[in-house]
Amino acid sequence: MLLAIDVGNSQTVLGLFDGEDLTEHWRVSTEARRTADEWAVVLQGLIGGSALTRPGDIDGIAMCCSVPTVQHEMREMFRRHFGDVPAVIVEPGVKTGVPVRMDNPKEVGSDRIINALAAVQLYGGPCVVVDFGTATTFDAVSVKGEYVGGAIAPGIDISVEALSRRGAQLHMVEIVKPRAVIAKNTTEALRSGIVFGFAGQVDGIVDRMAQDLTADVDSVTVVATGGLAPMVVDECETVDIHEPWLTLIGLRLVYERNVG
Repeated sequence: MLLAIDVGNSQTVLGLFDGEDLTEHWRVSTEARRTADEWAVVLQGLIGGSALTRPGDIDGIAMCCSVPTVQHEMREMFRRHFGDVPAVIVEPGVKTGVPVRMDNPKEVGSDRIINALAAVQLYGGPCVVVDFGTATTFDAVSVKGEYVGGAIAPGIDISVEALSRRGAQLHMVEIVKPRAVIAKNTTEALRSGIVFGFAGQVDGIVDRMAQDLTADVDSVTVVATGGLAPMVVDECETVDIHEPWLTLIGLRLVYERNVG
């Protein structure tokens, strides 16, 4: 089985693939101070608690990571606890099959390249991937499958947290769909601004990207992913597909390209 690990700034998503089928998945907080041995305990605990597999069933590992300190510890964890298991860490030199048309390709987060790969393989180009994480990222992929650029906006959680800190009479709220866009109380007003505000942001940026990608804007497929996507994706008019495991699928594809 293949273990796919997507280390984000706030959360780490792990999944187990049996062939092309995602059979298990977990989401844990990304703790930058965890050591390699602590990550091994977390990982073995999750896998050991599964009814479908055991740690010894893992015969491949693929990982992308947005946090350099965590990547170092993960690399050490693979060496010490999974030394005989082939591991692919997405970094410069790893074959992804996605040409990166950027001023400095090394600046692009590995997870964004992986998302582009998965989106093209699943749905074809041109496409736009919207990833709702610590930041909300927008990634544009050409009809040829090239990563041509993107945009980065503050994520939902950090925006809400900043608003509650700076607003004396505002507070943290559970982000659920409000009853109406015109709210009758502060809690509903916050929810309205968050849900419909971010949905409007997504639609606005996606529309502009589609126009830059091609004259036939209807041919652009818009794919949403990320842990915070369910909060607003239903209110986004431009999103065609919600694929929560897009990055894990991309990691599986990269592993196959590099290990077979």
